Amino acid sequence: MCCLFFLQFAVVIIAIIFGIFLALQPKRAIDIQIAFYRLINWKMQPVSMEKEIRNTRIMGLFVIICGIISLIFIIISF
Repeated sequence: MCCLFFLQFAVVIIAIIFGIFLALQPKRAIDIQIAFYRLINWKMQPVSMEKEIRNTRIMGLFVIICGIISLIFIIISF
C-alpha cells in the first residue's frame, strides 16, 4: 500500500511539473515536439503559432489543475 502511494505521488508531481513547463514555456514545448517529429522523418508545423502557444498554455493549466485534484484525492485516500 505504501509503495503504491509513493508511485501515485511521484506520477502526480511529475504531471504537475510537466504542466508548469507547458504553461510557462509553451513555445519551447512546441519546439521540442517539432524536433522529435523531425527525428522520425515527419514535418510538423502549426497553422497558427499564436493559437498553438495559447492552446499549449491552456493545456498546461489543465494538467496542473488535474494534478492538484489528483494529489488531493491521493492524500485523502492515504
